[in-house]
Amino acid sequence: MASRTIPVLEIGGTHVSAALVDTGPWRVVAGSADRSALDAGGAAEEIVATVLDAARSLRPDEGSPWGVAIPGPFHYARGVADYHGVGKFDALRGFDLGDTLRRHLTRGTGEVHFLNDAEAFAVGEWLAGAAKGYGRVVGVTLGTGVGSAFLVDGLGQSQGSGVPPEGRLDLLEVVGRPLEDTVSRRAILARYAVLTGQAGTEPLDVRDIASRARSGDVEAGLAIAEPLRALGRVLAPRAMQFGADIVVFGGSISLAWDVIEAPLRNGMSEATSGASNASTVAPAQRTEEAALLGAAWHATQRAGAATPGG
Repeated sequence: MASRTIPVLEIGGTHVSAALVDTGPWRVVAGSADRSALDAGGAAEEIVATVLDAARSLRPDEGSPWGVAIPGPFHYARGVADYHGVGKFDALRGFDLGDTLRRHLTRGTGEVHFLNDAEAFAVGEWLAGAAKGYGRVVGVTLGTGVGSAFLVDGLGQSQGSGVPPEGRLDLLEVVGRPLEDTVSRRAILARYAVLTGQAGTEPLDVRDIASRARSGDVEAGLAIAEPLRALGRVLAPRAMQFGADIVVFGGSISLAWDVIEAPLRNGMSEATSGASNASTVAPAQRTEEAALLGAAWHATQRAGAATPGG
């Protein structure tokens, strides 16, 4: 089918991005992208105002469906937020974001389609990134938490061999504790503080610890290696059971791929007792655009407007 230009939003814990996506080559239209700071801990009206301001920076074609990538918990089919006790967007719990966006962006007559942000990332990489050309894809995002998606030909799977409940790795456990207590930004920062005995003495982020690890800081190396090895041990059996052709990693922590790759692969190998793993493991190629592309794909599928290619 003919390519279209689809308006999309990616709503994260610290930002909202808006862009137009050309569904022919599956890329963001040059000059259309806008990224704004967002306070996920703010009042509902403030969050919504920021999202709408970003969306209004776009000039989509009349009648174009909108795609929105947003983290859960969220009722994606209904467009209603279900956040509670997750440290972000609590003020939106029960809020009908779908109705609000339809009224303000389409005069109440258009379509707005929501997709989990990790799934949108995986679909974007499947369309035009590291996972292009692969049939069975596992996408993992590493940042404030662990996001995941299990795709078959671009379609998210919530059940089946190897697929965790709802397709969510974050619902799994490591030694009886939630995975994100071991693998996440806060977990890595906390582990480094314990290893160095310097809790709260200086503001650090994972990128700072990764930089120290590159310079030979033993504690920094351990603070990253231990969580990533644990992730590998949890992930490898799932990926193998699912029959993944590729596992692609995104999110802020994946930007330190040169630091996290070895422990991640070691953990995966340990979990499979060194058995041959047919899955390719790779970092994202479209880090900034993947979720936007995935949101556009989802919108076109829901609206029946396009197929991948080009």
